[in-house]
Amino acid sequence: QLQASGGGLVQAGGSLRLSCAASGRTFSNYYMGWFRQAPGNEREFVAAISGSFGDTYGGITYYADSVKGRFTISRDNSKKTVYLQMNSLKPEDTAVYYCAKGPVLSRRRDPYDGWGQGTLVTVSS
Repeated sequence: QLQASGGGLVQAGGSLRLSCAASGRTFSNYYMGWFRQAPGNEREFVAAISGSFGDTYGGITYYADSVKGRFTISRDNSKKTVYLQMNSLKPEDTAVYYCAKGPVLSRRRDPYDGWGQGTLVTVSS
């Protein structure tokens, strides 16, 4: 089970940090992703981090080109939580953000087999 939080209203140029808390004994082995869906759009990939298999913080990361250099995905296996630090936010980042877990590191939605409920991020201009 995944629980996303941290969304809210922020002005353009501001920052937010999203959190996704997970349950399960093998969280460190989960590949985790963040996706977002704006009104009228399909759900799109934002960032992903590989499982770290015993390391507390490790993981290979992928980013969508649109967020590279502004967003950072990270994980803390001791807290069973994955984070998405979002800086230099733009109005086009406005969306519902979802965290997901899966067996592989992927930019596609279909490998992910567990999804959180979503948290709304609104960036005003």
